[in-house]
This record gives sequence, C-alpha cells and structure tokens, in this order.
Amino acid sequence: MIENGFHDIAPGKFAVVVTHLQMLAAPPARKAALPDGVTFRPVTPTLDWYRDVFRRIGTDWLWFGRLKLDDATLEKMLQDPARQFYTLTRDGKDEALLELYFKPDGDCELAYFGLTGALIGTGAGRYLMTQAIRLAWEKPIKRLHLNTCTHDSPQALAFYQRSGFVPYARQIEIDDDPRLTGMLPRDAAPQTPLIE
Repeated sequence: MIENGFHDIAPGKFAVVVTHLQMLAAPPARKAALPDGVTFRPVTPTLDWYRDVFRRIGTDWLWFGRLKLDDATLEKMLQDPARQFYTLTRDGKDEALLELYFKPDGDCELAYFGLTGALIGTGAGRYLMTQAIRLAWEKPIKRLHLNTCTHDSPQALAFYQRSGFVPYARQIEIDDDPRLTGMLPRDAAPQTPLIE
C-alpha cells in the first residue's frame, strides 16, 4: 500500500497516473462524419508501418511500450488473429491507429487509439471512436476497455468518457524515461520535463 503524500521518483524515471475505463454494453449508435478527404480502412500491419504510425502519433505523448519490443515479439503481436488494426488515411498517408484486441475471456481491449497532428481537431477522432465501438460490439464481447494516462493528450480522458467509457480503476506506472534510453528523441514531449 502506498502511503499518502509525496514520493520521490528517481532521476531517469517517470511516473504517470493510469486511469482504466470500461463499457459493459454497447451504447446507442452515434453518427460521426468522416472528414473530407479522409478514408477509413483495415490494415494488415508490417513492422515498419506499425512503428512509423506509432511513433508519429505517440512521440508527443511518450508512447513507448511497443518500442520496447524486439522484431519477433512485435511481429507475433501484429499477426495475432485476435487483433484488428485500422487507420485513417489522408492524402495517401496513414494518420491514425486503432488497435482492437479480442481476448479469449470475452473482453475487447481498445489497445491503441490515436491520431497524428494532421487529423487532430478535424472530427476524425470522433469518427474513429465511433468505428472502434461499432467494430468491438459487433463481436460477442462482454466488455470493451481501455486505459489512458497523464502523459496522453489532456483531452483524452474526457473524450473517452463522452464516448461512453466509465472509469473503474487507477494505478501509478513508473518506468525508464524513453528519451533517456534512446527509444524516443530527447526533445519529445517537451510538456514533460526531462530529469536526468
């Protein structure tokens, strides 16, 4: 048990507050328009494709979990038939990542959801979430869940709640700062101070 009060985080590490959210039944269908010039499509991801989109979306938010995986481990994950991948494409370039993981226990995890700066503010996020919810609940699932943290976009938590997800748990995650391990550039996420 963690006691109340302040707790030191060692230099080279960072801590985030992770909020877990869930949806226990399909919500009423919502309509969201696809922005002009944007298409939605399923993807059979390659290592290069996935890492490129993951970095372009996640560098500003210090996403690094998948960057820790070696080629064989990530390839196995990308080829897992329980996982589905989708993107939004604009001007021939993929600018979003939607990853759904259908677990054997009847849960579906919205494992990754994000847009590059090219689509933020266009309404594309609302459209992508509408598709994520629809695709998840088309399967015989019991629960759709995700997590977000204090390194994500400041709008993320409220967006997920407006989409129908309900917070149910909170955790603290401590890890090595990926800017110091070389996984991300040192100037990534300037809103999060780098403490060596």
